[in-house]
Amino acid sequence: MLVVDSNLEYLQRVLNINPVKFQQQYALMSVDEIIEAEAAQGNQQAIKLAQELTTNVSLVMELFDLADSNNKYQILRQMTEKQLHVFLPEMEQKDLMQGLFFFTEDKLMKMLEGLPAEQLLKTVFEMFSKEEIVQLMPEEQLDKFLTSTDIDKNKILKHIQSIPPEYVAQVLEQITGETQDDMDSIDLSKKFGELNPLEYKDALKAFQPTQKQQLVLSLGKEHNEWFQLFDASAYTKVIQREKQKPDVIKAMAIIEPEHIQKMIEELPNDLLSIVITQIDTEKFAEILMEEFPEIMAQIVMM
Repeated sequence: MLVVDSNLEYLQRVLNINPVKFQQQYALMSVDEIIEAEAAQGNQQAIKLAQELTTNVSLVMELFDLADSNNKYQILRQMTEKQLHVFLPEMEQKDLMQGLFFFTEDKLMKMLEGLPAEQLLKTVFEMFSKEEIVQLMPEEQLDKFLTSTDIDKNKILKHIQSIPPEYVAQVLEQITGETQDDMDSIDLSKKFGELNPLEYKDALKAFQPTQKQQLVLSLGKEHNEWFQLFDASAYTKVIQREKQKPDVIKAMAIIEPEHIQKMIEELPNDLLSIVITQIDTEKFAEILMEEFPEIMAQIVMM
């Protein structure tokens, strides 16, 4: 049953009804019944009010005290999931974000993994620097990055020149079995590029973690989008290990609203209703009157 606390003092004042009369005759009546009774007695304000109950937003807000979050909640809890979703696009991002606190950390991570790669990356960059990301990534992810076909081989060879020659020479010797004497960084890079595809991948993986991090970082700084080459699950493992839930949610504010809305839609109706109580009261009243006249009728007849 829908129960909303009506502002009867406001109704009494608007209709200019004597307090004693109001208490004796109307104490147990609904808003609709009071207005109807007064209109029948020729109360012009009641006649006007009856006409405005479904059109005057300010009146509805005041009469049913919709600024009260409990009254909003009592209305929302009667709605279906589909009806509740109507309110979400009209909410401020900061208010929607509060709903994320209802999810467990594990659920938050799963939802982050489901984001488009660029949205996840934006969120990650809110929490970590590029240097931190590279240092925190497991070696297998660095290997995945360096051996990706999405990165032009010439780009990698160019950045290999920034690695101290002795490390590059050591890797080439390990892969080819040949010593690399008296070769500078440019010559070593060329030699690296002459490896067959399988040897080339093995050589990249043969670098020490420190050199891999250096190479990945220099490539990633040149092309931010290449940070998308890391697995989404690798990012969420780092996030869950290094950050607290409030910090994660704060960083998620950078995500486009449509994606936050989809996340909030996964809440059960009772929790979703609590989130929606944060909506601007005027917008709430407008949506209620325009989209759900049958619910408004129930409220008026209480």
